[in-house]
Amino acid sequence: MAYLNNDQLNQMGFKRLGKNVKISDKASIYNSNEIEIGDNSRIDDFCVISGKISLGNYVHIAPHCLLAGGDLGVVMEDFSGLAYYVQVFSQSDDYSGSSLTNPTIPTKYKSEIKKQVYLRRHVIIGAGSIVFPGVDVAEGCSIGAMTLVSKSTEPWGIYIGNPAKRIKNRKKDLLVLEAEFLREINQ
Repeated sequence: MAYLNNDQLNQMGFKRLGKNVKISDKASIYNSNEIEIGDNSRIDDFCVISGKISLGNYVHIAPHCLLAGGDLGVVMEDFSGLAYYVQVFSQSDDYSGSSLTNPTIPTKYKSEIKKQVYLRRHVIIGAGSIVFPGVDVAEGCSIGAMTLVSKSTEPWGIYIGNPAKRIKNRKKDLLVLEAEFLREINQ
């Protein structure tokens, strides 16, 4: 995978750009002036990142993901990640038939749902999953592959299915590893 160099990244005009950020030269980044990226974060090939986006430290976005931040935004906190083909939406058309849909239609004829999305610390979203507007995926949650997350979750759970359903608690062992890792890099 080829990544943009520091000069190329700085020329993109990000709202905030941390240290050691890697963005594939095949990723599509729109509205970079609304995008904040923390230290040691990585965006891989064929991702589309647009609208208001805030990425914490040590965030990974695998190939072919979509982060549609729109007006209100998507926040990915430290140590969170998206596997291949995950889609996260902060806004959506109303599919009920009560309004017109799609971006070619003037706003007065549409009824869009616009709500901020949060992916908290240590959240991992499995391949092919979709996260809807207004969802808060709580700290430590693991979302299984091809899961539809239409409602907020409770912390430290493993969720799967359509719609997402909590199947068990997720271990917190990784918090010990996080503390060890941060001590090591801060020496």
